[in-house]
Amino acid sequence: MSFNIERGLFKFDFIDHHAVLGVPVNADVKEVRKRYLKIARNLHPDTIKGASEAEKKLANQLLSKLVNPAYEQLSQNNRDYVVNLGHMGRRLASEKGKVPLTSDVAQKLSKSGPNLDNSYKSLVQNLATKQYDSLDQVLERIAQISELNMVYLMLSGGKIGAGVASSTGPTPGSNQGTKTSPGGTNSSQPPGGQVAKGNPLPDSGLSRVTEYLRRAEGYLAKQNYAGAVLELREALKLDQNNSRAHSLLGVAYLKQNQATMAKVHINKALQLNPKDELALRGKKHLDGLAQKNNPGGKPPAPPTPDQGKPSDKPGGGLFGKMFGNKKK
Repeated sequence: MSFNIERGLFKFDFIDHHAVLGVPVNADVKEVRKRYLKIARNLHPDTIKGASEAEKKLANQLLSKLVNPAYEQLSQNNRDYVVNLGHMGRRLASEKGKVPLTSDVAQKLSKSGPNLDNSYKSLVQNLATKQYDSLDQVLERIAQISELNMVYLMLSGGKIGAGVASSTGPTPGSNQGTKTSPGGTNSSQPPGGQVAKGNPLPDSGLSRVTEYLRRAEGYLAKQNYAGAVLELREALKLDQNNSRAHSLLGVAYLKQNQATMAKVHINKALQLNPKDELALRGKKHLDGLAQKNNPGGKPPAPPTPDQGKPSDKPGGGLFGKMFGNKKK
């Protein structure tokens, strides 16, 4: 059973683990653990005695597919997740007033003014107290809390607590000098990205696109596909005709089993650059998925996003090992 939530941060392809646990985005590890233990007790079979088999099955799925993964991420102080929250906050701050709010609590928070922090924590706490009481209302409560998280990040500009600014690293596009990417390449060199002819970006814009692509490739290597999607979307805001960004985004969506979105970006990448190796492999994989119902049909493995020019060797490229290619 899959749980689809399309409100709050979830509608930006971001898995809001804080909303799942019902804690503020600046909650510490101790608060996260306390909240997790309470939810786990509520969903335990011994706690919901008298429930139907369907309700017990739903409780188990909520625990295994939503609550446990959320606790695993937040209990480890996952730096990538914090970085993503910061990016999301800055992105939302730039779109303030353009993001629709569907719940009354989110609209109330948007008008809290200087009492933002206190109002935010109070509203989250009120929803959390009854979040897992009625199993058929859990997803609605998560969506409402995620909308609160979205508004808070929007109004705070991604500043979600002390020390976050230093832990999230430089702001995209800032002058960082020459750094080494996760694949060991110089970040001053674009990883296969192409600027549309006749519409060149200024040097500063090209540098920012390069940084977004570099970080996205790092996230893909760590199998943090949501983080990669965020970075690649920002890159495409600056250069919508960057074939490398489109092909990488296609791979990120493929890894999240979102074939429709993957097809859009892979086709766009091939439209911009018919020789884009990563996009060609992505298209081959999509064609295989379309034929998977044929007798004996088996789709090829999702493509591996190599850094820059594809390697001719099996398992070559930045992510060869990460995506299961093995040398024989």
